[in-house]
Amino acid sequence: MTYRAHFRAIAVLGLPLVGGHLAQFAIGLTDTIMLGWYGVQALAAVTLASSFYFVLFLFGGGFGLAVMPMVATAAAEEDETSIRRSTRMGLWLSLLYAVLVLPLLWWSHPILIAAGQDPQVAETASQYLRVAGWGLFPALVVMVLKSYLAALERTQIVLWITVTAAIVNALTNYALIFGNWGAPELGVMGAAIASVVTQMVSLIAVVVYAVRVLPEHNLFQRFWRPDWEMLFSVLRLGIPIGFTLLAEVSLFAMSAFMMGWIGPVPLAAHGIALNLASATFMVHLGLSNAATIRAGNALGRKDRPHLEKGAKAVTVMSLLVSVLTIALFLTCAEPLISIFVEPDDPQRPQILAIGTGLLAMAALFQLVDGAQVIALGLLRGLQDAKVPMVMAGLSYWVVGIPASYYFGFVQGLNGIGIWLGLLLGLACAAVLLMARFWTRSVQTVGAPAE
Repeated sequence: MTYRAHFRAIAVLGLPLVGGHLAQFAIGLTDTIMLGWYGVQALAAVTLASSFYFVLFLFGGGFGLAVMPMVATAAAEEDETSIRRSTRMGLWLSLLYAVLVLPLLWWSHPILIAAGQDPQVAETASQYLRVAGWGLFPALVVMVLKSYLAALERTQIVLWITVTAAIVNALTNYALIFGNWGAPELGVMGAAIASVVTQMVSLIAVVVYAVRVLPEHNLFQRFWRPDWEMLFSVLRLGIPIGFTLLAEVSLFAMSAFMMGWIGPVPLAAHGIALNLASATFMVHLGLSNAATIRAGNALGRKDRPHLEKGAKAVTVMSLLVSVLTIALFLTCAEPLISIFVEPDDPQRPQILAIGTGLLAMAALFQLVDGAQVIALGLLRGLQDAKVPMVMAGLSYWVVGIPASYYFGFVQGLNGIGIWLGLLLGLACAAVLLMARFWTRSVQTVGAPAE
């Protein structure tokens, strides 16, 4: 394939995945905007609760992400049995994980208090998590099944299911947060209920599609029967992927905790800036998923030239997105932040001032954030997860979190210092992971390019 053909193939596969991630992001964005309209205290509480929830969710999501390269490689090898086996055991592990971590969500209040959070914010956040935590079960199952469908290059249905979920979430939020259309006004609890409803709608849609359109895989036939060999294969790949996700998301979760130490208004501004940065990150994440699938296919065919060209193409596409995002964040910061805050909110000037500075920092880490997630996608496609897990842990926990604390509190830079630590952690990960792919992992696939 020529580079032009690679760009086209990545776009065809990746754009629906980008759209799906943006739709998934829109679910959280809707919560942030509507709760920002409801009150700064509510927004701060759900920013804190969401950070805690996603630490647990994304670690469990490692099993779903493990399914993607395994199914992609099996599909390239035309091994239908392995497609079914890996997906089914991914579902097993995801459900078991949800059972184990639900108590942490149910009894989150003492954890948040021990982390030094404002008592009132922690109380509201824990009430949210007691309801939203039940959505962990459908959310993890949906993640496995979306990975299964994406690996089979059925990315259009992944997009439309997620768009439908985003619409359901927006309507349910509008009704239950504010008490519209005759519904009770539940505020933060309304957002929590909407989250669970949304996950259930997604679950029903993706299961119905998998059963009706791909009956040859019989995913749920004799679902109770264990497949220990494949379960441990998914476990061996899923755990390091989960720890890698945990390392990155805990970096951002710790940044939310640190912002909470400064106060509710900086925490709310942090939530807004992080949502905007996350929106652009969804584009890189979709490209990363496409990289995983195409690397997995190349692994199944033992085609190194295809892998190398595809890797270069997807990296260039990510760089172009980063350049556009940097320009947007540096020139349109205040209008973007204004979307999240009511015009007559008395704390609006503070939020705009803090958020503008944070968004400038977000612009700085776009390049490295995109590079590290593309590298991770390529490495996962080759089922190389253990060493990248160590690299991520070093980058985010040894470099990123201590740097955030040092610059934020020791040097007294507050929010800007905390985000400077994020930048350094992501930059370290980008360098290490890209080096791992190009100097080691790529050489394990087939014959070199001529």
